[in-house]
Amino acid sequence: MIISKDINPAKDYYYLGAKVIEILSKSENRKYDFFLAYEELKSSDNVSINLFTLTLDWLFIIGAVDNSEKGFIIKCF
Repeated sequence: MIISKDINPAKDYYYLGAKVIEILSKSENRKYDFFLAYEELKSSDNVSINLFTLTLDWLFIIGAVDNSEKGFIIKCF
């Protein structure tokens, strides 16, 4: 389940997905380093690498991001 009333909203995929999109939108490059994006999100929201990866999976499923052969996150917007 993506939305739950029992968890902190700051740990919700919608919220974290919006934060990742915000990070990617600030970049002029179409490709973004996985670990750089994680470090930026971790500094503002202190999320685990597992939660970050699940958030990226959700963004991939909805078509907001893609991945490259070299491990970069590609923004699709």
